[in-house]
Amino acid sequence: MRAMVVRRFGGPEVLESIEVPAPEPGPGQVLIRVTAAAVNPVDLATRAGILTEAGVIPPREVLGLGWDVAGVVEAGSGFRVGDAVIGLRDRIATPLGAYAEQIVLDASAVAPAPVCFSPAEAATLPLNALTAAQALDLVETGGTVLVTGAAGAVGGHAVALAHARKLHVVAVASEADEAAVRGFGADRFVPRGPALGDRVRTLVPGGVDAALDPALLGLDALDAVRGGGEFVAFAAGAAPIPLRGIRVRTVWIRADGERLAGLTRAGALRPRVADVLPLSRAAEAHERLAAGGLRGRLVLTP
Repeated sequence: MRAMVVRRFGGPEVLESIEVPAPEPGPGQVLIRVTAAAVNPVDLATRAGILTEAGVIPPREVLGLGWDVAGVVEAGSGFRVGDAVIGLRDRIATPLGAYAEQIVLDASAVAPAPVCFSPAEAATLPLNALTAAQALDLVETGGTVLVTGAAGAVGGHAVALAHARKLHVVAVASEADEAAVRGFGADRFVPRGPALGDRVRTLVPGGVDAALDPALLGLDALDAVRGGGEFVAFAAGAAPIPLRGIRVRTVWIRADGERLAGLTRAGALRPRVADVLPLSRAAEAHERLAAGGLRGRLVLTP
């Protein structure tokens, strides 16, 4: 089968399409014929070697790319052959990822595909929706929550899921995205820019109870949180100093098929697809994602 991998770090040009033996599922695993695989910022960081330099991925001769997958079960346990599924690959140091014609995942990482979405739409959900949900699990105080990068894939889901939990959401995004993030469920909106803490506090005197920071604003977002509040960071090394007694945590995503199934059934998620490209154009997808300005995920199809 064909798969896209990296054997050296660098720009999009290091992506290689190679022929490899079809993977075989072991006990408790599922073989999936890939229909669609989303392209996420973490894929770019993996390709560039950033995650290896940070100690998140150990040195490997070959690294697969792609966390998110939508496809059809071909073999394994826990599902029937022919079932449409979605899943998350969270073991990111493996030589094969979702950028491939087939992938093997633990059955516990897989969920039935939501019937209301296309495969491309469904493929954008696992990593981003689970990250948002697991980040919200770290928030214990309730009340008012700030979400940075609210127009992004993770931030948009965080706004929607926080709204579904009856939290009062203050969203931070570009002015052009105000209508969109209010549509996700934001109660109040603050344009991104300097002096974020001051501007948030004009809306919420004393500061918000908690902040989710997918945009990695760090101390600027922390300044909007009240003393003794909560802050959730979304990347290794992105957590700010816990000033003013604020409890600072980092969300570390894990695959959870049961949780993913529950999230898709709840109806709060709104997947967004920027474009669909063949797997052979993965390098182009990386270039477009790095250039910015996308609303929604790019999706690759074998």
